[in-house]
Amino acid sequence: MNGSHVSAERSLGMTSPWLAVLTILAVLGVGGCAIKPIPLTADEVRSRAQEGRAVLTKDQEPVSGPIDLYEAMARALKYNLDARVELMHKMLAQTQLDLSHYAMLPRLAANAGFDGRNNFTGGVGQSLVTGAQNLTPFTSAEKNIFSADLSLSWNVLDFGLSYIRAKQAADDVLIAEEERRRVANRVMQDVRTAYWRAVSAERILPSLKMLDEWVKNALEKSQAVQDEKLSAPLVPLQYRLDLLNTQRYVQQLFRELSTAKLQLAALINLPPGEEHKMRLLVPEREAGTLNLPADLTALEDRALVARPELRQIDYRRRINARETKAAILEMLPSLNLQAGGNYNSNAFLFNQNWAAYAARTSWNLLNIFRYPARAKTIDAQDQVLHTQTLALTMAIMSQVHVSAAQVAHAKKETSTAKLYHETQSQIFEQTRLGWRIGRQSEQTVLRERVNQVSAQLRYDAIESELQVSWASLLAAVGEDILPNDLAREQSLSDLALEIRTRWAKSKEWLK
Repeated sequence: MNGSHVSAERSLGMTSPWLAVLTILAVLGVGGCAIKPIPLTADEVRSRAQEGRAVLTKDQEPVSGPIDLYEAMARALKYNLDARVELMHKMLAQTQLDLSHYAMLPRLAANAGFDGRNNFTGGVGQSLVTGAQNLTPFTSAEKNIFSADLSLSWNVLDFGLSYIRAKQAADDVLIAEEERRRVANRVMQDVRTAYWRAVSAERILPSLKMLDEWVKNALEKSQAVQDEKLSAPLVPLQYRLDLLNTQRYVQQLFRELSTAKLQLAALINLPPGEEHKMRLLVPEREAGTLNLPADLTALEDRALVARPELRQIDYRRRINARETKAAILEMLPSLNLQAGGNYNSNAFLFNQNWAAYAARTSWNLLNIFRYPARAKTIDAQDQVLHTQTLALTMAIMSQVHVSAAQVAHAKKETSTAKLYHETQSQIFEQTRLGWRIGRQSEQTVLRERVNQVSAQLRYDAIESELQVSWASLLAAVGEDILPNDLAREQSLSDLALEIRTRWAKSKEWLK
């Protein structure tokens, strides 16, 4: 016993310096791992800003001529950042699906290690009967040992679960595609609205500029009349007030219309400040070609089949249904199969190379008791998705009817606005002819010119609302006017032609 006690004290004495050294190294390591927040430098922020400006419009086809509606749509589909974000989401979902395929493969693990010490481990034998030492100290291991193994393992239960997760990831890709459709349709509506407003600006702004110059000249003449006191003081003042009201109205219209191109340029991702170079092709008026079917039942049926929101819920319900299969699999025993080769450099081993194989099973019995609660959760989730489907079904059917009603009203208002504009134009022409022969005053001509510009603006605005209402009807029905597979390498001209063709077909089947 005394020998053992002395040996223990000697071992403790030898170990204490090593413990002290290890403690000091641990303290230094912890101190060295302390992380402090480091803010971005001004150069880093400036570099990020410059890089962002350079990347915004990189690899875009430049504007080489007048832009029509379909080229504007094509540019929005290819270059609009919101649409590109959803396209990136779809690509991310696809990469996650590709990654989930690897989870179904067996696990192939390679391990290597080195173990060393400053002396031999050694060992002795002791009799369990007498307690006496049977052998002198011996060893069966070298001081330094290198070992390596290559093993292949496959868990059958994990394979089944990974297969279900891969199926769910595939549905996530389809959900991302439906979300891309939804965002693309919204962008198309925004482009159509901004384009027709910009077209109105193209038609009206020259007239507004001429009218503004006319008002300025009239104001100068009225001031001269007032200064020379050629009439009663109140008459030129009232005339001047009418002119100022007209000028204020013209400036208000000019402000509202001058921003239309800015909005359109932002939607098609033109560089800021380049919108003044953008020229628009003024399209023909299409009010007479947009016709509604007599029975809206077919539109309702089409909407309930094609709307991306409903399809997204269908895919989520399918994901939830597969979650039930996953819960059932988790209740089953897990079988793990393993095989591999091993190597050990220890010269005392009789066989330094050997093959190992094993089969193990495990069963978490608590999963059996957990299954009822999980099944209730899955069923409750399905009920929520089913209720969302019913709510969306009612909302979509209402949207179809509301959109159809808006199209019908917009068509009537467009017809009225057209007649009003033609009548007002005739009145202005008659007034202008009367002014030339001295039968009408300049004030009357100016007032009728303002009325004519207002009528033209109203006509364009109503027709723009008709186009937006028609696009809303297509979106409510779930009809895509964009290609099924948008390729980055597709040229703008080809994409614009495809959109034009699909748009023409959409007007045909809606009749």
